[in-house]
Amino acid sequence: MAGQGLSTEEVAGIREAVAAGRKPRVVFTASAGQMAGQVGQVVALTDPEVSDEFVVVRFGRDELPFSPADVAVAPRGAGRRSPVEPAADVEVPAEPVVAEPEFVLDTPAPRPAEGDGSARPVEAAKPARRGAKPVKAVKPKVPAGLTVTLAYAEGEWTVAAQQGAKVLAKPYVVKPAEALRMVGLVDVPGVHEAVEQILAAERAEAERQAEKLRSELAEVEARLAELREAG
Repeated sequence: MAGQGLSTEEVAGIREAVAAGRKPRVVFTASAGQMAGQVGQVVALTDPEVSDEFVVVRFGRDELPFSPADVAVAPRGAGRRSPVEPAADVEVPAEPVVAEPEFVLDTPAPRPAEGDGSARPVEAAKPARRGAKPVKAVKPKVPAGLTVTLAYAEGEWTVAAQQGAKVLAKPYVVKPAEALRMVGLVDVPGVHEAVEQILAAERAEAERQAEKLRSELAEVEARLAELREAG
């Protein structure tokens, strides 16, 4: 069983082989879970920038995406193991032909003499059939969980997104109205109240600053008018 995944050079070689119409064989590594040691064929390579699992491998009738760490180049002579061993052909002997008893009207059936050694009919033994081994279902890999975070800090609303350990979107600033629409999708009264309190506090602070600026502007305009009269 291969313990290492595909190197960058091996990925490049497999991509060229697939582009040429070939289907290189690979063996699943320990990181692939229950499929470790099985052999499949690479049928396509997608964009690694979109997903880390860009190596599409055909295993049986399924075509599933895997990361380069989940597969390795299959050694020569390695073949895919069949999940079910075919049952051996067993010849079933034909059932013995039993002669129908003769029917004679008013003729008493002869009794066997004691000690004549007549044997009772023996039922033909049925050959035991070899059962096929149970097939282990291959569980496809489940995509990593997606987390979208709406946060408020230092007077700004931000949104971020992450799938597993991969960051899809770093925190970026959104308008309060957009944040309020996002929160409106969450049917939790406590969340709505918290957002409304934050927006009310921001609105009051903005009005206070606007009033202060208007007062300062009025003072500047009065000073300017005095300077014009003096000139």
